Amino acid sequence: MSIPTPASCRVSPEAGTMSNGTGHYEKRLSDLAGLYADQTAFAALLAEGDRVVYDVTEFRPSEKAGDVIFGVTRMSPGRIGDEFFLTRGHIHAKSDRPEIYYGQKGTGLMQLESPDGETRIVEIGPQTICYVPPYWIHRTVNIGDEDLVMVFCYPADSGQDYGIIERSGGMRHRVVAVDDGWTLTDNTSYVPRPPEVAAALVGNAV
Repeated sequence: MSIPTPASCRVSPEAGTMSNGTGHYEKRLSDLAGLYADQTAFAALLAEGDRVVYDVTEFRPSEKAGDVIFGVTRMSPGRIGDEFFLTRGHIHAKSDRPEIYYGQKGTGLMQLESPDGETRIVEIGPQTICYVPPYWIHRTVNIGDEDLVMVFCYPADSGQDYGIIERSGGMRHRVVAVDDGWTLTDNTSYVPRPPEVAAALVGNAV
């Protein structure tokens, strides 16, 4: 019987990188089309170049139950109109799986939404641990003026459902800039999930 091999990965908070990763991907501005309210501002910024908004380096030893996947996310600062740069967001395909984020650099928010539409915000900064409980949809928002760098870790068999946000017309609230801070505003395109859909998400336990 073979067992997994121990490994070590070194994180650079300044560069937002991790050594010895098994995979890397990036999301550019064009990948985030449709997420922002101000489509004119989005098109104007995209015309200046399809910049990288965030990138992820991960260590994925397996996708078996009992294992974990971990890595580093680096998010650029920026805005589309009044909205800050953000990630696409997701719920885990096995929705009873949690996730941990550990802030390394910068200032950000974890925007969370329950299946029935409750919004919670957790602030993330250096040396801050954010716990995302099971069943919560979540996305990261960079509200600072420098890169936001976070370490993440979640059960290897979690999977991701990115379509859950799109199917509801976005998350219930938008994070927008106000004065020197941020606030939440209603997303007028939001469509609440039917009660049976919300119940099915909470019932999705293994």
